[in-house]
Amino acid sequence: MDTESLKQYLLANNTHFAELYNEHQGYEKRLTELTELSYPSEAEQMEELTLKKKKLYLKDQMEEILRHHKEQSAVTH
Repeated sequence: MDTESLKQYLLANNTHFAELYNEHQGYEKRLTELTELSYPSEAEQMEELTLKKKKLYLKDQMEEILRHHKEQSAVTH
């Protein structure tokens, strides 16, 4: 199973992965809003920095789940 297929499978069948993905997408949406600001305030700049770190952390967690499932798939096949 390729990575995109596995990702779609996990979104449909793994509640934790789906929650991480949805939270990641929410951060992405807010980051897009923040980057479109011409003159962000200091608070908005801090929020952007914080969201980037949180988004990266979520991505790392999702990658770990993907890696684990790929390894499990390799062992069973």
